[in-house]
Formats: sequence, structure tokens, C-alpha cells
Amino acid sequence: MSSTVLGTTFDARDAAAVAAFWAAALGRAVADGAGEGFAVVEPDPAVPGSRIGFHQVPEEKKVKNRMHFDLATGDLGAEVTRLLDLGATKLNEVSGRLNYVTLADPEGNEFDVIAVG
Repeated sequence: MSSTVLGTTFDARDAAAVAAFWAAALGRAVADGAGEGFAVVEPDPAVPGSRIGFHQVPEEKKVKNRMHFDLATGDLGAEVTRLLDLGATKLNEVSGRLNYVTLADPEGNEFDVIAVG
């Protein structure tokens, strides 16, 4: 017997708001029934385990994520600008062998946008 990854779930203060950010960032939809307490970003049918869920918790985020998304893009500057316009915050930028920008979503969850190609 084994398990399969259904998706990833994050704690949130406002599940619907942070789900809306991630749906827009990833070009997906928020599933019907989303609310402040629980929301789901629809999975990409071509990617098993790509469902993203959000559950409301009472406390604020206080420390760095132990796990985060890495998003890949062919145009780092344009993608970072798009994500900032959606409500992300820029935290760090690294240039070198690997070029990437660390951002935070509207609730402070860190993620990286990595230049590829």
C-alpha cells in the first residue's frame, strides 16, 4: 500500500483571498465554494498532485516557510512585475549561475521565480 500526493495545503488568514492570488499567478481557477475559511485552486489536469488548498487559521505567519514553490519563467523581469501587480512582495534577488527572485504572496508565504531558458 502507498499514498499519492493530492496537492499542497497552506494555512491562511483569508483562504479565498490567497487562493485568488495563486489562481491568477498560475493561470488557474479557484474552485466553487471558496470562502474565508477554505478555498482550493483547481489542479492542472496534466500535473498530478497540483491541487492547492488553503485553510483558515487564527494566527499570523511568523517564520520562514519550510517548503515553497519554485516558479519557472522565460522572462524573469516581466513575470516578477506581473506577480507584484497581483499583490506579491519582493524579498530578494539573486544573480549568478542561477537567476531568481524571492517573492512573498499577500499573506507572506515565500516563493521563488527562477529564470529558465
